Amino acid sequence: MEDTEIQLSNGKHTPPKDFVCPITTLIFNDPVTLETGQTYERKAIQEWIDRGNYTCPITHQKLHNLQLPKTNYVLKRLIASWKELTPCNDQFEYQETNYVNVPQSVSEYSPNNVINELRLVITDLCTSQVLKKAELAVLKIERFWQEAKMEAEIQSLLSKPPVVNGFVEILFNSVETRVLKATVFLLCEVGSRDSDVISTLTRVYSDVECIISLFKNGLFEAVVLIYLLRPSISTFLQMDMVNKLLTVVQKRDDEFLKMFMNPKAASVILLAQIIENDDDNGASLEVIKSIISGKAIICIIQCLELESAEERIAAMKILLRCIQEDGKCRNVIADKAELAPVLECFLEVNDQEQFEIVQFLSELVKLNRRTFNNQILHIIKDEGTYSTMHTLLTHLQTAHTDQSPIIAGLLLQLDLLVEPRKMSIYREEAIDNLISCLNNSDSPSAQLAAADTLLALQGRFSYSGKPLVRKFLLKRAGIDKNYRSSMRSGDDQETMEEEKAAQEWEKKMAYVLVNHEAGLIFEALAEGLKSRHAEICLGCFVSATWLLNMLTHLPETGVQEIARACLLKRFVSIFKSAKDTEDKTISMLALSSFIHDSDGLRDITIYKKDISKGLREFKKSSTVAFEMLKVFSEGSESSIELWNHRELAQEDCSINGIVLSIVCHKNKIFSGHSDGTIKVWTGKNTGKGKDNVLRLTQEIREHTKAVTSLTVLQSGDTLYSGSHDKTIRVWSINKEDVYCEEVYDMKEHVNNLLVANSIACFIPQGNGIKVNSWSGESKLLNPSKVVKCLTLVNGRLYCGCLDNSIQDIDLASGTLTSVQSGSRKLLAKGNRVNVLQVHDGLIYAASSSMEGSAFKIWNASTYDLVYSMSLTSEVRTMAVSSEFIYFGCKPGIVEVWCRNKLVKKETLQIGTNCKVMCMALDENEDILVIGTSDGKVQVWGVS
Repeated sequence: MEDTEIQLSNGKHTPPKDFVCPITTLIFNDPVTLETGQTYERKAIQEWIDRGNYTCPITHQKLHNLQLPKTNYVLKRLIASWKELTPCNDQFEYQETNYVNVPQSVSEYSPNNVINELRLVITDLCTSQVLKKAELAVLKIERFWQEAKMEAEIQSLLSKPPVVNGFVEILFNSVETRVLKATVFLLCEVGSRDSDVISTLTRVYSDVECIISLFKNGLFEAVVLIYLLRPSISTFLQMDMVNKLLTVVQKRDDEFLKMFMNPKAASVILLAQIIENDDDNGASLEVIKSIISGKAIICIIQCLELESAEERIAAMKILLRCIQEDGKCRNVIADKAELAPVLECFLEVNDQEQFEIVQFLSELVKLNRRTFNNQILHIIKDEGTYSTMHTLLTHLQTAHTDQSPIIAGLLLQLDLLVEPRKMSIYREEAIDNLISCLNNSDSPSAQLAAADTLLALQGRFSYSGKPLVRKFLLKRAGIDKNYRSSMRSGDDQETMEEEKAAQEWEKKMAYVLVNHEAGLIFEALAEGLKSRHAEICLGCFVSATWLLNMLTHLPETGVQEIARACLLKRFVSIFKSAKDTEDKTISMLALSSFIHDSDGLRDITIYKKDISKGLREFKKSSTVAFEMLKVFSEGSESSIELWNHRELAQEDCSINGIVLSIVCHKNKIFSGHSDGTIKVWTGKNTGKGKDNVLRLTQEIREHTKAVTSLTVLQSGDTLYSGSHDKTIRVWSINKEDVYCEEVYDMKEHVNNLLVANSIACFIPQGNGIKVNSWSGESKLLNPSKVVKCLTLVNGRLYCGCLDNSIQDIDLASGTLTSVQSGSRKLLAKGNRVNVLQVHDGLIYAASSSMEGSAFKIWNASTYDLVYSMSLTSEVRTMAVSSEFIYFGCKPGIVEVWCRNKLVKKETLQIGTNCKVMCMALDENEDILVIGTSDGKVQVWGVS
């Protein structure tokens, strides 16, 4: 109590320093002493901690225990004793609402008085041990700054290190929001004008931490000061500032103090720096996802209209990264963004930022709506205070090599907004640049950028901005059925308008590209196809196909010859060697462009034997393949020109008797023999020798008598076998082996077994056709006929009979329709129907006759006779492909007939003393497997 006694003896009533809280500057009411040894008013220090400050206000030491201790009763009793001895101490009592009012005006001060008064106030700020007095000094300084109109003079006083340190002490110790905001405001204002102030602030790392902590705890104006301090990106990430920055971006401007920089603008710049400078890319990715998933992206779009170029460019960089991360957001950006402010700052920024603007604009015009794309291009071209095209041209001429294709692509698109002119410096420079980059094998990055730019120039994009040229080409070739699903759906009228606009754009773009320097683009694309980099090759491959295909839709350009010289041989090679179905299809479409003029047809005919086999693979699915084969076939008289049948393998199975049945499934061949054996062979046509084509992998002996029928449902891996042992067996086909799953006792011989889902149809030993369900039900159809052959297609059973009649039985209704009436002759046996097939809506039937065989074709829908002819050999079996009809004949031969022209192409010699008993084609129709009466299994390749 020594201090108290001295003060009383001097007649003063000021309380001892130890009785006063350093935060409130008032006598303690509920003192608590922290682990650092400093004592504070409980409510004041609790508020300090609640604001996110975890250090002691006086010592700045970190508080390890944030739970406040019990009241310091010793000190509280001393204070109580002092109060009893000291009159009139009410003004020192703790009051939560007590705060000194700040003068509302400084108009009564003269300039000299302002400086003098300000010096006194600054002294209070820097030297006062009473927090309240220092806080009041801050508010007075702010008032002088706002009203005295003497910024230069005040600036010189406030920029001194002691004053800056005084402001920092306030930031560490004050809990008053108004004071903290005023302090941050003053530091921002003087710091923006004097870099020495920022140097003073950054000299002590804890000062920066304090400012960031205040920002994170809701003092959003502090973000401007953080922007001035420019802490490292790692500091931002370590202190988890991103969410708070996004919060500021989404606030209204009127929620902040009016400062030299808007806190929202500072936040956008800092976010851009985090995104741009994040080395591991993880944090920036999280920022981008947060922006896209929330409402922040709309606020960022609005920031494109901020005051300074730095602020607009920062917003643009963020939006560019958003598009690159999730292309779907470009639609919102294109719809909401004002592009004029971005265009206007083009000349104010450095080269790299100019290129980023070009990237941003180029990405914006990758929309799935062509009409909207054209609108955006017009805005880019026409808005702004200077010529966008001239500026881009100048930028293109000085840009880095791997950046120039993107600039050239945008410039070319802007040039094509009007009808292509005979001469345009913009177009010439742009296309020259693209060709130069494609030819630049020393710079793969430039080649790739040029290849990607060409893909985008076609002008069709998915909703996420991916070029659709590849899908579009597959659709044009008749393969890709999902092209339309990649486009944004709309009503029919809108779809028609969009497609019309897309076609017009595609034609204009292709026209100027192929006509530039008499087709020089094809030489460049051929050069790109030689690249060792797969991405460059792929881009040039698709672009070359697009431009070749467009030659067939454009007016005569005179560049077909150079296109053929550069690309024909290369595309033949790709078509022959491509493993990927899509690549093969696209190369086929490119080759089809060469058959539309006489010179092109002459040149491609040299390779027609090399490509015909591949064309047949697509004939069913692609009209392009069908048309090419049709063109190649016109005028051909020799089967050797287009087709070749050669024996690949032969196995002697005579020890097992006659080969009665045969079937192909995937890369396996199954043969059924008269001794009841089923053999399983690998049957892949690898072209690497006979051992690879036909290799026995399994021999099954579960049937006790002849296996007359084998059939596989193409929808599954199940084999069905019918036998004279009166059973049907069901086999499961695995990669390794085949094993029996079920055995059904039919109680009759099983011939010509056919299976469809839940039923099995076969010819018994007597009359009619047996139809059995797997549940055991059985019925006899057509009992008045002796049936010789069957085929089952789409629930309709076609049967050929001993009396030369042919019936069509609807299994669902039981309705029987006569396709061909039977013979009433006593020697009707001589005219029996031996074999029957249904293919592509036609019924093919061969009957025995006195001269050999009668072959007829009917329409399966109307039963009208389409064609009839006589064959000199008796036909015992038949196989029908998309190209050929194969007749297996009695004297050991197979006649090969063209299915469309119905003329014989060639004869395959199978044996000398045998009959062809059964035949089968694989799914691709490039392997014909034959079984004979002398026990041979033969494999023939069709190429």
